[in-house]
Amino acid sequence: MAYLAINGYELPSPKRGLEPVVTTLVDAGRDANGTVVGQRIGRDQYKINNLEWPWLTAAEWSRILSILKHFFVYVTFPDPVTNEFITVRMYPGDRTAEPYYVDENGKPTHYRNCKVNLIDTGE
Repeated sequence: MAYLAINGYELPSPKRGLEPVVTTLVDAGRDANGTVVGQRIGRDQYKINNLEWPWLTAAEWSRILSILKHFFVYVTFPDPVTNEFITVRMYPGDRTAEPYYVDENGKPTHYRNCKVNLIDTGE
């Protein structure tokens, strides 16, 4: 199995430096004594930062972008808390890449530095 799959599509192995983030949401404030009072809300949420591929064919990058076109997607990845695979509903941040090779018709055939972040919807 791949490290990461989106809607069941297994992605190529990403570049080193991927950052899975676990965030605990808290509803908090301070009381009259200045002491923090609060409570955890919902479940821990995830963000996958620095998801990057140094080199992809135009077909591979197009496939990833077409899956992310649905905006809300289901991402399967190893939970850093349990080290077990989980599936979370997420949405993509900006998607960037640099066209590297271009064919005689001006269409890219390869891209480099393909990047995206994935953010948990909380559902």
